[in-house]
Amino acid sequence: MPDKVFVATLVADALFLASGAMELGFSIAALNLKDKAPTDGHDATRHIIYQHFPLTAGIANAILVLATFLFTIPALALAKRSLLKISGYFITLCAVFTLAVGLYLWIMTLRLKETFEPFYAAQDTTVQSMMQTSFQCCGYLNSTSPAFITDETCPSPAAAALLRGCSTNVASFANAFINDLFTAVFGMVGIDALLILAIACLVKERKEMERYYIIDQKRDYGRL
Repeated sequence: MPDKVFVATLVADALFLASGAMELGFSIAALNLKDKAPTDGHDATRHIIYQHFPLTAGIANAILVLATFLFTIPALALAKRSLLKISGYFITLCAVFTLAVGLYLWIMTLRLKETFEPFYAAQDTTVQSMMQTSFQCCGYLNSTSPAFITDETCPSPAAAALLRGCSTNVASFANAFINDLFTAVFGMVGIDALLILAIACLVKERKEMERYYIIDQKRDYGRL
């Protein structure tokens, strides 16, 4: 019958690997997409968000997670508890790093409407027009701040004045997008915590097994 604690640790370790691989894949994909030409306003908003994400930190964190996973393989395979303990310290480091990334994303959402304004103003007229069309708005705060781009959605000053600025809709879309991401990142921290707990249980179990082995050795020696 397989050791339940050992099996649980293997499952947690596999989830740990999956979380690192997903973070690495997303960070690399976002890094490649952030400077590409958008196809619509929603795409443009995502690209602007990617440009201000800590993608390099995400890649570094993912590499640390994958390296730690590789270290856990001999730690789980060998009976020595010292390697397991070192693995636990490395996983704790990964958890702290991941938590820092998640907190950075969460802080981004606190004043997204205000902080997004200079990002919007820095875009060229084509991108601003895409955002006006996708979010059915004119300008950012309103049609004059910054001034709207003349297009089908905002064909004239009178028509533009009837539509609200893009800030509310853009901020809501960006907030929902970032919320999903930092929730996933905090979920990774939960996986880290689960693996740390599983390793702690496994260390305790191996310590007990080692103690019983020593007792049995003494008994066998006493019978000689």
